[in-house]
This record gives sequence, C-alpha cells and structure tokens, in this order.
Amino acid sequence: MLEKLLNKEIKLSVIGLGYVGLPIALEFARKMSVIGFDIKQDRVDLMRNKIDPSNELVSEDFDGCDIHFTASPDDLKEANFHVVAVPTPINQHNLPDLTPLLGATRTVGKALKKGDIVVFESTVYPGCTEEDCVPILEAESGLKFNVDFKVGYSPERINPGDKEHTLTKILKIVSGSDAESAEIIEAVYASIIKAGIHKASCIKVAEAAKIIENTQRDVNIALMNELSLIFDRMNINTFEVLEAAGTKWNFLKFFPGLVGGHCIGVDPYYLTYKANELGYHSKIITGGRTINDSMGAYVAKTLVKKMISNGNKINGAKVLLMGATFKENVSDIRNSKVADVVNELKSFSVKVDVIDPHASSEELMHEYGYGLIDEIKDKYNGIIVAVNHTDYINLDEAYFKSIMVEEGVFVDVKGIYRGKIKDMTYWSL
Repeated sequence: MLEKLLNKEIKLSVIGLGYVGLPIALEFARKMSVIGFDIKQDRVDLMRNKIDPSNELVSEDFDGCDIHFTASPDDLKEANFHVVAVPTPINQHNLPDLTPLLGATRTVGKALKKGDIVVFESTVYPGCTEEDCVPILEAESGLKFNVDFKVGYSPERINPGDKEHTLTKILKIVSGSDAESAEIIEAVYASIIKAGIHKASCIKVAEAAKIIENTQRDVNIALMNELSLIFDRMNINTFEVLEAAGTKWNFLKFFPGLVGGHCIGVDPYYLTYKANELGYHSKIITGGRTINDSMGAYVAKTLVKKMISNGNKINGAKVLLMGATFKENVSDIRNSKVADVVNELKSFSVKVDVIDPHASSEELMHEYGYGLIDEIKDKYNGIIVAVNHTDYINLDEAYFKSIMVEEGVFVDVKGIYRGKIKDMTYWSL
C-alpha cells in the first residue's frame, strides 16, 4: 500500500482539517495524492486559497502539496487509506461528546472499499475505536472488519502554538487491528515522521497512552494549583517556592494556571468516563479536574477581594482582561478558562473589557457571549494578564499604571511580571 501511495496509484484521505488534521494532510501531500475533507465549506474555501483557518500554518506550508480540499463526502471514495482527525470534546456535563467522531466514521463508512485502512487520530477512551467506531464502519459499508477492511489508531501529538515540536519532529505512536495493518500503518507514517515510530501492541494500548499523556499533565498542574491556594494563605509567592524547589535535579517543573483547551482540560474526562463504566470511580484524576476547573472563579474572586481591600467600589468597577485564548500565542478559544474569570467577575456587577491580539471577537461572542474591545480607553480598577501572549511580555509597570486607577489591583496569573511590579498592588497564583 505504501508503494502505491508513493507512486500515486492510490490516494490517502484526511477527514477533519483542524489544527491536527491539516498539518497531517499537507505533510502526506508532499509525498502522495491526498484528499483533504472538512464538513465546513467556508474552511475548505480558505484552505484552497492557502489560508489555515486555525492560524497555525502560513501560505508557504501549502506549497508543493498534491492535495484536493473538499467538503463532498463522495470524493473520499477515491482514497484507500483514511485518517480521521476530528475533535472529541466534552458536553456541558463533562461527558464525552463523540458526535463529531461518530459522524466522521459514518462518512468514511459510506466511502469504504475492500482493502481499505482507516486510522483514527482523535483522542478517545480505550476501546472506543473497536467498540464504537468499527461497528459503524461495518454497518455503513456492508464490509467485514479485519477481513474486508482494517483499522488502526495513531494518537495526535500536535501542540498548538509550538513551532519547535512540529508534526515530523514528534515520535509517532501507531497501532493496528492486526499484525499486517500495524505494519502498513507504521510504514505509511514512517514516510513522513522523522522522529521515529513507536508501534504499540494493540489499539487499546495506543488509545490509553494518548489519554494519560494529558491526564498526567492535568494532575500535576492541579497539584501546583492546590499548592497556590495553600501558599496564598501563607502569604508566600508560589512561583518563588517552585523556583527554589526546582533547584533539585529531579523536581518536576509544573506551574499553576488556568487549564483549558481541548486536550488537558478535556481528555481526563474521557478516561474517568470509561473508568466509571467499568465500576471504578477515579479519585486523583477527578480531584485534579475539580481543582483545575475552579481556578477561573478563584482568580476572579481574589481580584474582587483585593479591590475591596484597596477601597474600590465593586458595583460598576472596571476590569481589563488581557488574553482570551486557551493558551499563549494561539487563536483557539475552545474551552478557554478565561471565560470562567469573565463570568465570575460579571456576577459581582463588574464591567469587564477583554483584549487579545490573536482571538476573534466574533468567535468569542458566539461561544461565550462577549467580544473584544477595539482599544483601551478607560482607567481600570483591576487588570488581569490571563494569557502570556508574546505581545504582553515586554509591557512594563509604567504602562499598566497608565491605564489603572491609583487604588487598582494587578493580577499576573502566571507570574511573568514577578519582581517587575513595585508600586502597584500585585498578585499572582
């Protein structure tokens, strides 16, 4: 199959062209013929014009790629190797929402032919590929699993905003539904991944490996956030404590902060969901999730308390929130915990202005009910630097003082201005 793909006798498809799918599609398209499928025509139109809707890639990244962007499911029938890279979010009850994944699976199932291979990259709980997706592929295609078609799982490891750890430089985990499919999938991915391939023993192991990568980070950040809650009561700075402790060679360097996005803030819920289904109620993972999900409200409440202590009238007070995306230097607002800060402040009748050099005001309004201001005109009672965009790093105390009332409070969520603020009321996690 790899030889046929490289000779362009057959085609490869990528279903879902977000921050994960598009880089994969383009990388494969440098060596083979690719069909890039997305259900949103407006996104397809942008990509046809060498524009990445996720703002992660530049137009030059599209150069030299043999790729046909489409929103027509019928085009997938031309491909024999399919990569599914759609989002796997959670719903309002923190339960897995497999709607995009199962919908994409149905679409692929309708295009499936004898001899085809389907590889899933979406983050799921262990067992999802074989227990939830395969039956749909069989039902839609009328074909028999591991006889007429085969599947695999290769978890995505894309890190939005990271220009160093890019797709080809990250070791890739692969797995297949049998030995033959695992070898084929390994060979296909090895044709583009320079960092190497790790072949897992089975699909469930690969699924589990992906989900614990982010669960491990979530639990460790939750510990840092809990330490921040404790150290704040002791009136000592958490970042100073971590800096001191970090001088020991084996101290793990995690930091407190707002944990949002569509990976660390979501994936643990997939694991706890499956654990509950099997009769085990997670303690550490759910405890960590509880702490991390509460931090937005905690930041807002702490600011309000300090504003009151400084003599500010809270009803009608003005707060500037700097940063709205889920992490620094990206445009993605999905599951941004900055929204929790905004909502908590508004519950105190505080007027909140939000700025962000990367986020879309229209998307924020649609997702969270608030947009961005065009320019800073007011003097604020409080300022929160919630996201460490590069645009903010070199701002100094004089700038912040120029847009804040004398009794104002400055909140530096991740401590990037520690030691630089001398004359203002300062607080960080």
